[in-house]
Amino acid sequence: MVMADSILQQRDSVFYTRLKTSMYKRRLTRQLYDAVFRDVYNSRSRTGEVNQIEENPFLPFAGRIIGDIYIRRLGVFGQSVYDTLRQPGNWLERTANRLHTNTRENVIRRSYLLFKEGDAVDPNVLRDNERLLRTTASGIFHDARILVLPREGSRQFVDVYVITQDVWSLLPTGGVGGLDNFNVGFEQRNFRGLGHQFFAQVAYAGRDPRQKLEYRGRYTVPFIGKTFLTAQAEFLYLRDLKQAAVRLFRPFLTPDTKYAGSIELNHTQINSRIVDRNDSVLLVPLRYNYSDVWIGRSFRLFYGPQNPDEVGRTRLIVALRNTNYEYVNRPTVTADTNQIYQNSRTTLFSVGVSRRKYVRDVLIYGFGRTEDVPVGGTLAGIIGYDNAELGKRLYTGINFSHGQYVKRLGYLYGLVNLGGYARSQGIEQGVVSLESNYFSPLLATRWGNARHFFNTRFTTGIGRFQNEYISLSSSGSGINTDGIGINSDALRGTKRMLINYENILFSRISVIGFRVAFITFANLGLVSFPGRSLLRGPLYQGYGLGFRLRNENLTFTSFQIRLSYYPNIPNNRQPFRQAFEGVPALRFRDFDLSAPQIVPYR
Repeated sequence: MVMADSILQQRDSVFYTRLKTSMYKRRLTRQLYDAVFRDVYNSRSRTGEVNQIEENPFLPFAGRIIGDIYIRRLGVFGQSVYDTLRQPGNWLERTANRLHTNTRENVIRRSYLLFKEGDAVDPNVLRDNERLLRTTASGIFHDARILVLPREGSRQFVDVYVITQDVWSLLPTGGVGGLDNFNVGFEQRNFRGLGHQFFAQVAYAGRDPRQKLEYRGRYTVPFIGKTFLTAQAEFLYLRDLKQAAVRLFRPFLTPDTKYAGSIELNHTQINSRIVDRNDSVLLVPLRYNYSDVWIGRSFRLFYGPQNPDEVGRTRLIVALRNTNYEYVNRPTVTADTNQIYQNSRTTLFSVGVSRRKYVRDVLIYGFGRTEDVPVGGTLAGIIGYDNAELGKRLYTGINFSHGQYVKRLGYLYGLVNLGGYARSQGIEQGVVSLESNYFSPLLATRWGNARHFFNTRFTTGIGRFQNEYISLSSSGSGINTDGIGINSDALRGTKRMLINYENILFSRISVIGFRVAFITFANLGLVSFPGRSLLRGPLYQGYGLGFRLRNENLTFTSFQIRLSYYPNIPNNRQPFRQAFEGVPALRFRDFDLSAPQIVPYR
């Protein structure tokens, strides 16, 4: 783990100490200092948070018996799991802490702990549980820490302290374009401290002749009891998409999880937007029923690694999946047209090996919270049978991924996905997909800490159906997009290559609790149809700079202001563009094999 330079730390501490002394002389400037400034990075060196980043602190207690488990729930603002004595810095933070309802202690004990009183200490279980609290899909915790302390007067028993810090759970949403054009809604990530999530939004467009009112809602109950099952119901009533869906799922949360699976049922009505190769835009009305069921089982593989922290982290995983598409309304389907709308029932079986552990790090996709970086790899084979309307066909695929820290170089991740259907006349709906991701070590500068990010993607289709294509179109910038960063129907083809570069400078500035990062980015892409060389086509480009604001204690996405330049996008009359937008938090690609999957063509 990269440590901040001690000289820079001392200079920063002197600067902020003098500034604080000066501004604390008057009440108004003291309140201004408390609201605007916070020593957001230097404090880590005092807490020991970074010094233990690659160690498992529970190893010395392996095999000892857990006596009592204590739960400590911190306020959303001001405190830290690495410095519980820290207090809110201003009245706004204190008021917000009083308004927020923390996750209930019995919910944490019942639904989020992998161990109980009387268990023997398993260092990997405790470390996985700490990570699970931080990265749970419900996103109710900003950070979490588990401490093991020897019980006084006992050589056998230890006590465990679980320290959690919630995020601010209520997020209002909305926008106004006039009295007859507005939307309003909210998301509650942690309803009454139960961990339940509720999202609702209503939009009104009085001048739209098709449908004036839109509505979307979703309710999620994560980690039901001790089952770690999550239940979700969702309803969408939009102009071009109407859907009702229910889901029940349980992933392989940790390497020790033996069983995983899910079931999903939905009914969808959609006006699918299709752009054919003659650049004609068609709205295709579809209505179908969809079901998806899968179950997986993992088996521990024993071997003798040099690092005892890796014992038992390799798993053999087998899984079975069945999906079914049944169309109620669609265009005419023949062997030569609209094949993508055929009814199908697909059964897939996969077997693979997964090895994974996690290294704690900071300042990657987050703005200071602890981040758990997956290290390991997967290798899996998929075989299946599609009982399709236009004829039965066999599916085969292979998946390989690997990611690790390289000493003094950074983190490297690679993914290879191959798959397709086999018929007597050859491969149908085949995909070759390659991807690599890289981020550098933290680079200390006089203005803050910086990282470089490079993402590359290559995708090509083999024997794809009519009107199946991939695109460079997207929104966003840098590593926060899977395209060039601009939308255009001209950026289509059956094969594409994309390179994203981004530099992030995590500054020491904190504005009313929002940390500031400065970004520069470049997006480069190639796309073409069959019969045309990919490398001989135009290199589409996007460049830009801007800054992001984020408060890790809030459920809000990062806010970004950026200025972009797209010099050679077809039919683009505005090469310079500016945007104020929300940037969703990125997640690491994990090495937890789950449902057998047909390689996506996107």
